[in-house]
Amino acid sequence: MTPQEAAPYRRQLSKMRAALAAQMDTPDSAEDDAAYVERSDDSSAQLAAEREFESSFDEREGAELAMIDAALARIEAGTYGECADCRQDIAAPRLQASPESPRCIACQQKAERRGAA
Repeated sequence: MTPQEAAPYRRQLSKMRAALAAQMDTPDSAEDDAAYVERSDDSSAQLAAEREFESSFDEREGAELAMIDAALARIEAGTYGECADCRQDIAAPRLQASPESPRCIACQQKAERRGAA
């Protein structure tokens, strides 16, 4: 993929990165959490479940940010749009729908079957 062809993807990825980073930087102060716990009628089990959910959500956001950064690095390296596994071109509709994708659909399906999503 030429740098000109990659430019729209770079813009889209940069916007996605900025939006995700802003979402991740939303302050969740310890004071707010403590105030919530003090006034909450929820059980400790429910609070623990909520914390676990928030933690898994943070992990997912972190993984998504890493995928975006990796895609931006592939653009810089000149390998963006090339499947990380088979080295064939990733179809444009796939990149338009999911510009951070490192694999073509066939290789992604294989990776998911192996458990290496």
